[in-house]
Amino acid sequence: MSGAGEPSAQVTVELSGAADDAGGVFTVLGAAFASDRDAGAAPRPGPADGPTVWSGVFDTARPAGGGPGAAPSLSGPVTATVQGGYVAVDRLVTVLSAAFTVAEEGSASGDQEKDVTLRLESR
Repeated sequence: MSGAGEPSAQVTVELSGAADDAGGVFTVLGAAFASDRDAGAAPRPGPADGPTVWSGVFDTARPAGGGPGAAPSLSGPVTATVQGGYVAVDRLVTVLSAAFTVAEEGSASGDQEKDVTLRLESR
């Protein structure tokens, strides 16, 4: 992200699942919001003997200018943990819900931020 956006508009996203699936989720989010992730940078598979988590920060106050495009098909469920301000997290979840089937698996709320764990699957 070039420049600093409103801290309350930034959402940290952590994904676990297959690398290609994580890449598809990041592509959807990157089409909607400015990000610290390089455009087209695909997550690489992690070691076979343990879980891998990919992360990115998305600025929901700075639209990326791209359209939603076609939602990628996921080979399996992806777990997404999102953390940020209430409005920012809601904006990001709205984008994910337009592309995937989203089920909330848990959440924690604070005064100014919330953490939400989501399960994403293909429609």
